[in-house]
Amino acid sequence: MPKADAPTRFDRLSDWTNQRHPGQVTQLTLAAGDASFRRYYRVTLADGSTRMLMDAPPPQEDIRPFVSIARYWLQAGLPVPEIHGEDAEAGFVELEDLGDEPLNLPLENADETTTKEYFNAALALIHELQNRASPEQLPPYDEEALGRELDLFPQWCLQRWLGMTELPPGWNALRRQLIDSALEQPIVTVHRDYDAMNLMQHDGRLYLIDFQDALAGPISYDLISLLHGRYRRFSSQQRAKWVTAFHQRAIADGRLAPDVDAATFALQVNAMAAQRAIKVLGIFCRLTLRDSREGYLARLPQFLDHLEDSLAELPGHEDFKTWLTNTFTPAMQAGKESAA
Repeated sequence: MPKADAPTRFDRLSDWTNQRHPGQVTQLTLAAGDASFRRYYRVTLADGSTRMLMDAPPPQEDIRPFVSIARYWLQAGLPVPEIHGEDAEAGFVELEDLGDEPLNLPLENADETTTKEYFNAALALIHELQNRASPEQLPPYDEEALGRELDLFPQWCLQRWLGMTELPPGWNALRRQLIDSALEQPIVTVHRDYDAMNLMQHDGRLYLIDFQDALAGPISYDLISLLHGRYRRFSSQQRAKWVTAFHQRAIADGRLAPDVDAATFALQVNAMAAQRAIKVLGIFCRLTLRDSREGYLARLPQFLDHLEDSLAELPGHEDFKTWLTNTFTPAMQAGKESAA
């Protein structure tokens, strides 16, 4: 077939949908895209019902982890979209339509009281996820994975974006501590992108989406993913209240041993937050440089703030903290200005 006549992904998705619902498809429209290669479409059927279609093009994406996790979590009683059909070879999934209201939308104009209510509901869902879903069938969030994520920072942010060829002072010691702290924590099911954008409001409750990268890993990861995320920067006092409440609930549920005191858990939480902030700085630069995605450099200062917040609660690493303030921050700002 000549290249000009080759069917597009949309054509193939449309054909697949019409084969599943012959004579019933009345509309097929783009609903959303994300930072990966996935795209989402809404199909409207003749009876007025709708479904969501995931287009995850191979070989860049593999729908099998998502489908497997979705079915297991649904059986475990967790709020996830129902799978109506899938084609792993083509990279298509037909899903329950959860609407168009991720939690980040109402957060945009929410006052402090309402914001806390939303975050309390999201935190409650983390407990539900960890208590209901066994991590046994998930890949491990092990030393190799944690280190690989941290190394995105010097590779993509420092070397590829800012042209810095030397590692920051104290980098190896910090990297080692962050990995060790994560590995010391109890292993639970980790969504791994537990963010307001990946929590859908539907039928009066929150639903989990975009969980294809879930791993078996540290108990604090989804907690810090939410509290150190894209949509709010909370005070250290407010974060401490939520961390304390999470610690108490996890002990009561048996996910944390009673001998893990609040101070130890707080240190683990801040080390985990530092690991994720460093990883995100690297990922956002990679999305910009490798994948030509726009808008991610503008988000770097927020995650630098999160990194500084978490490091302020960790003793030591003064050389790295000084470098972050005196060298990295000015270089990052200059890099953003030159890219604008």
